[in-house]
Amino acid sequence: MTDKKRDRELGMDRPIPRRDFLNGVSVAIGASLVEPGSFWGRLLAESDKPYAPEKEPGYYPPAKTGMRGSHDGSWEVAHAMRDGETWSNPSPDPDSYDLIVVGGGISGLSAAFLYRQKAGPNAKILILDNHDDFGGHAKRNEFHSGNRLIIGYGGTQTITGPNLYSPQAKQLFQDLGIVVKRFEKYYDEDFYKSRGMGQAIFFDKETFGTDRLVTGAYETPWPEFLPKTPLSAAAQKDLLRLYSEKTDYLAGMTPTEKKAYLAKTSYQDYLLKNVKVSPDVIPFFFTSMYGLYGVGIDAIPAGDMAGLGYLPGFKGLGITDHDGPGMGLEVTRQDHEPYIYHFPDGIGSVPRLLVRAMIPGVAPGNSMEDVVLAKFNYAKLDDPNSPVRVRLNSTVVHVANAKSGDGVLVTYVRGGKAHLAKSAKCILACWNMVIPYICPELPAAQKQGLAYNIKVPLVYTNVQLKNWKPFEKLKVHGVHCPGAFFSAVEMDFPVSMGGYQFTQKPDESCLLHLQCVPVGPGQTAREKQRTGRMHLLSMGFDTFERNIRDQLARILGSVGFDPTSDIEAITVNRWPHGYAYEYNSLYDPVWPPGQAPNEIGRQPYGNIHIANSDAGAFAYTNEAIDQGYRAVQEIVAKKA
Repeated sequence: MTDKKRDRELGMDRPIPRRDFLNGVSVAIGASLVEPGSFWGRLLAESDKPYAPEKEPGYYPPAKTGMRGSHDGSWEVAHAMRDGETWSNPSPDPDSYDLIVVGGGISGLSAAFLYRQKAGPNAKILILDNHDDFGGHAKRNEFHSGNRLIIGYGGTQTITGPNLYSPQAKQLFQDLGIVVKRFEKYYDEDFYKSRGMGQAIFFDKETFGTDRLVTGAYETPWPEFLPKTPLSAAAQKDLLRLYSEKTDYLAGMTPTEKKAYLAKTSYQDYLLKNVKVSPDVIPFFFTSMYGLYGVGIDAIPAGDMAGLGYLPGFKGLGITDHDGPGMGLEVTRQDHEPYIYHFPDGIGSVPRLLVRAMIPGVAPGNSMEDVVLAKFNYAKLDDPNSPVRVRLNSTVVHVANAKSGDGVLVTYVRGGKAHLAKSAKCILACWNMVIPYICPELPAAQKQGLAYNIKVPLVYTNVQLKNWKPFEKLKVHGVHCPGAFFSAVEMDFPVSMGGYQFTQKPDESCLLHLQCVPVGPGQTAREKQRTGRMHLLSMGFDTFERNIRDQLARILGSVGFDPTSDIEAITVNRWPHGYAYEYNSLYDPVWPPGQAPNEIGRQPYGNIHIANSDAGAFAYTNEAIDQGYRAVQEIVAKKA
């Protein structure tokens, strides 16, 4: 079959609300597509009209579909800066500030909120962000089916382990009115179970020799489930052994020796060398931790898997978390709290709460419930009459301490033009790996520490379907796809709150969440993530759409799903710089206290302070908040 014929069968020629081209052009003009000498730069330079897309009627980024996340227009100036471009003679801003925050994600917004609590409500704060929306990775995606609003998440997913939050993070949630216990009422934990819907595994022909969907995953006893799969007899036998037997595959080692060995052995090598499974087993597990680690099991410590308890092979080892040195990245587990602390937009409501608290005129309401449906007026974000201002579509290209030692000078590019803003203090809550380019005056050791962070690329895709009848027929709500382009296909979390209602009937429109983690070649996790990012940046929207249509057709086609007519909208949230890098015991040493790259990198430099979850080497919301708090405390301590 020719590619063109297959594309027609998949509906690639059908109209769909994919405004990727429109978004790319309109946002690129406003968010500084390329260098000042470009076509758009010249066009904007010749215009006397101030650039202010947020003031235009209908400006509402959450409702945009197509290519989102790090959308076109948000990254080009930063890449030009990386490649040596400079912007001279910036226009001075008419206002000066007490604090400028670079980065409008959860860490930057939290830092602004916490600083305001210390400095008072009249403190003048400017928050600069290169995207067309605030929130960073905590991205809200909206869709419509007739008059019905459908909300999804395009980034940070869930408040994980809130009982383990620091006192400061818990207090921030309290100040915002977030009561996590209420999610026990809003999250319908029985929604899928009461409908007899469970998990399935999709074995693709490219990896396993044939396309086969096997339902009842993780519930059907393994002796009944495995014969239904296309796995080889040897793989089935080894998997049954892994899941049913308690064998000490490290007999002869003490518990401490076992943990030290597992910390320096990948899970793949542990399976092959110690458990001695057939190589046919490896593809079954290889991508299972993509969503958590951003790499395959060949680059994940076996000790992490033992500590997390997600994958088999450790029940007979006789070790606990208290036996000697840590197994590896045990902290990624958070704890065993239920995974239910989830707004309809994931964590997207947290930045909305922060912005509403600092700029009251931007949206109505005063609770965690009413923020869900609150309509935000983006024209109010950068209001000269407000002490706190959020300026979107603005890429910071240089930050320096004033030569007088009094204050900070921040150069940013907006609408193709360079601007200069002044403040007493500055918090860089952006990706830490770009800070060496923004602040070239930093000491070499600090720049090396910041550059060590190689963020994990990932893609969160939301697909609006006409209905979820195929899933109801299959009695499935989530599909693990070990070898496919998208490693996970799931119906959204069943959360109803604040007047928002999650889909209740199979004939209603719904959202599917598809996860793609681009992993490239390399000898270390950081190399795999770097090459994966380059691969991701080479993929256009059509690549994602084609794979969405093809994969869903192969998974759901047997129960009547038609990719040409059943897909109503697609939003691809592309994050080339996604998760913060968490240290990996396979490749990273154990540094002395204070000497880890993130600890060296986050040191204050004059009036410049550094936040973001990168600064904590931990890719969770609480770390983003804690690093914002630390940066604010540094400022407060200096004043004292």
